[in-house]
Amino acid sequence: MRRTDPRGAARGTLWALCLAGTALAACNRPGGADVGRAIDSVNVIDESNLSEIMLTVADPNEAVGYFARASGENPGRIDLRRGLAKSLVRAGKSAEGARVWAEVVAMPGATDDDRVDRADALIRAGDWDGAKAVLAAIPPTHETFHRYRLEAMVADSAKDWKRADSFYETAAGLTNRPAGVLNNWGFSKLSRNDFAGAEKLFIEALTYDPTLFTAKNNLVMARGAQGKYDLPVVEMTQTERAQLLHTAALAAIKKGNVATGKALLAEAIETHPQHFDAAVRALRALEGG
Repeated sequence: MRRTDPRGAARGTLWALCLAGTALAACNRPGGADVGRAIDSVNVIDESNLSEIMLTVADPNEAVGYFARASGENPGRIDLRRGLAKSLVRAGKSAEGARVWAEVVAMPGATDDDRVDRADALIRAGDWDGAKAVLAAIPPTHETFHRYRLEAMVADSAKDWKRADSFYETAAGLTNRPAGVLNNWGFSKLSRNDFAGAEKLFIEALTYDPTLFTAKNNLVMARGAQGKYDLPVVEMTQTERAQLLHTAALAAIKKGNVATGKALLAEAIETHPQHFDAAVRALRALEGG
């Protein structure tokens, strides 16, 4: 008959208690601290995943609530304060987001990327002068697509076309997805009445993203301003084709080519797979004198 060592049984009982969640903190065995740190690491990973979800796919207002509670409970955590600022901007509360970004950049561990995001929020809130001041304070060595895109927009707002063109060109070269910034650059050219330059940029934008409808619409506007009312050869759905015909019609009418505009409106109505109310109303208005 095998004898039981009472000391071994006691050690087994103690180890079992250490594995229990309620007794984990009370276990003073040599490995206890390591186990605690491992669990803390898992919690941090889980929290990071949750924060990432909140910043990307969660409802923006739910994300605001989450980060507001979390940063309130952990006021020294810059990552949570940063998440609140981003979530406020996503929720369309740019002025509030800009105020939180001001708090973020004043915290230890703030980065130049945080300052760029603050400038972004200020632009969205309509504070162009504030954004310009924030960007001017960022070292020129911080060369990122986001920074130069915002610099271009600020220069655009001041009608400093030379600087705007330079910043747009730099920004486009710093990303492998330049369609959006090329579209913005093209719209800048459109606002300056450089219609040919705008047309070229919109076409280039569509080579990177053939689905970007704003670039298609802007392209039709640029062509229409030059008296070219036929649709460009770009990828489009039937609904998009109808909408672009409507845009071309309005461009023709604006230039005084009413007959061409009426014909384009009629084609837009016929092309659209559903009732195209805006085109119908425009055509009726023209036919009614």
